[in-house]
Amino acid sequence: MLGSVVGYMKYSRWHIANESPMAAKTLREQGIEKLLSSVLSSRDFHTINEVEHFLHTDESELIDPFLLQDMDKAVERISKAIAHHEKVAVYGDYDVDGITSTCIITDYLRKQGLDVYYYIPRRLEDGYGLTCDAIDQLANQDVSLIVTVDCGITALEEVAYASSLGIEIVITDHHECKEELPLAVAVVDPQRKDCAYPFKHLAGVGVAFKLVLALEGKHKQKEMLDRYSDLVAIGTVADVMKLVDENRFLVQYGIQQLRLGKRMGLDALFEEMGTDIQTVNSITIGYLLAPRINATGRMGEAQTAVELILTDDDGVAKQLAQTLCQLNRDRQAVELSIFEECIDILGEDKEHQCIIMASDRWHQGVVGIVASRLAEKYASPAFMITLEQGYGKGSCRSYGGFHLFSALEACSELLEGYGGHALAAGFTIKEENIPAFREKMSEQVQKQTKGQSFVSTLDIDVEISEIETLSVYEVSQLSKLEPYGNGNEKPSFVIMDVHLTSLIPVGGGRHLKLRVAQGDHSVDAIFFGATKKEVDVQVGERVDVAFYPQINTFRGNRSAQLQVLDLRPSEKEKQEILAYERFLQGEAIDEGLAERILPRREEFVVFWRHLMGQGGQSVQSLQILKSQLQAQLGQRLTQTRLQVCLDVLEQSNLISIQGEGSKMKIASCAVQGKKMNLEDTNIMRRLRHTVN
Repeated sequence: MLGSVVGYMKYSRWHIANESPMAAKTLREQGIEKLLSSVLSSRDFHTINEVEHFLHTDESELIDPFLLQDMDKAVERISKAIAHHEKVAVYGDYDVDGITSTCIITDYLRKQGLDVYYYIPRRLEDGYGLTCDAIDQLANQDVSLIVTVDCGITALEEVAYASSLGIEIVITDHHECKEELPLAVAVVDPQRKDCAYPFKHLAGVGVAFKLVLALEGKHKQKEMLDRYSDLVAIGTVADVMKLVDENRFLVQYGIQQLRLGKRMGLDALFEEMGTDIQTVNSITIGYLLAPRINATGRMGEAQTAVELILTDDDGVAKQLAQTLCQLNRDRQAVELSIFEECIDILGEDKEHQCIIMASDRWHQGVVGIVASRLAEKYASPAFMITLEQGYGKGSCRSYGGFHLFSALEACSELLEGYGGHALAAGFTIKEENIPAFREKMSEQVQKQTKGQSFVSTLDIDVEISEIETLSVYEVSQLSKLEPYGNGNEKPSFVIMDVHLTSLIPVGGGRHLKLRVAQGDHSVDAIFFGATKKEVDVQVGERVDVAFYPQINTFRGNRSAQLQVLDLRPSEKEKQEILAYERFLQGEAIDEGLAERILPRREEFVVFWRHLMGQGGQSVQSLQILKSQLQAQLGQRLTQTRLQVCLDVLEQSNLISIQGEGSKMKIASCAVQGKKMNLEDTNIMRRLRHTVN
């Protein structure tokens, strides 16, 4: 009997979007390429006008900044500071969004002739957001106005303290608001319940840029876009904000400006990374540029990134670029160490509805990344807490739509402070409250999920039926959808029931290079972060492959390649196996399946010669046996057909089979008397009857 086909799956479930064939056909008739039209129709685009509006954004996407509540008050107070040459501080966050926001407002105010002091808290010593100690430092610098960027929305006590010292504060933020807002001169945040601004997905850097647009007026909009949209693009992509509507335009425009190479520091960083600035896109920002900028904040040196972006000195730029790359390498090493420690504790068991871990050995700057990796690996919200002197600083990441901010709000009586949004947040807690917090947060998970377990799900745009569809031209046209990101993910595809013809470990065994074939067509693929042992599939097997299509250039030749997202044994073959098992128990099967699994005489002969060549017996798995025979019989020989062949030979008493799986023993039997007619077996008669 056939053993069950399990194999390796990174995701428990694949969800393939419902493509609209009629919409895809309509778009193709309007000149949209086949792959691109399929993706667009699966994402609910039905007309060419909808497509054109999405693909080709312009300045009309920009919304009036004064629709943001308190923007008028912010402009009035900052204009007063400019007019009176006040000393102003820009107070930012230490992540990429906060750093780019700080750079925009600092640069803008300096260009207005102000003496501007920027302040970014040190992650380890100061923690997140406004602090009274920092306000004291700014007061000693004779600062009369603080403008916060990407922070401040929860700083009730700190704003009141600043006011007592005669310092006024303008808050710009984009994080979730609590019921009570700080009593600042202005609180500009699209998340305010009383804010009429229609687009709620601005990053902190988006809100900061809106402040600049409001200060300058609409007649300077193009000039401000040219000057700052590159930084808006970096912060928006890095903070994983939705790349739709206004954000899509800002990131598109910003990437164009980034490619012009107008900032000496960023140019030096791209050079140090070995990246051609002309090829920069949202993927470059998210996976190469942002981690290096972020590393400065995580390792307690966010000011290094600010100086890199603002510098006009080529020598300083190169030195700081090297520093950023080294800090990123340091961050990676620390992160990996903590991640591996957590894996040792949690094990490979994925039955964790809510991961909450704490230690006094962990680097607080990197636990947020570790939380992200744990959430992905265990399909569960993850909370990482670093302990020091009886207190813990926590970073958490969501999974499966779990709303972190509302969950933290429900646990607020156990927390010293918290902030963030639905997908990522931070908090402080007394160490003694962690057990109660663990229990309370588990209740919140149960409440939000209604007792259901999180399921790791891979969302796929389109199922394609033919490998030949993946031409260089068709794949290249998908780039019209860029920039990719939250709300406009990189297009993903799946192709079912193809043959795995090559599987080679690369990168020291940490990745896999493979090749899949369908008839006369084949395509190369790369599966990052998967080992040969993990995938548990053999060359010659039928598989389903989920992937991003991409263009590979090698020695001047361009070809389509698959970046594998997940790999599993063929579902079609699984169904064939189950149907055949039921067939052996007396159930009927349909004519098409009977025809597919009916062995040919040639297959019996090739197997028999193979067995005789091994001395009349063989001990191996069905998969390995199939791969050995496929060299002579081709892709038509499926696992089910081979099993039928073996069962027929066994029913004819020509072979005996013992065991199954990887230790299946096949031996030839002594044949007495006349030659056996395989067509006389019950299996062959029933299959022939079904086919005929």
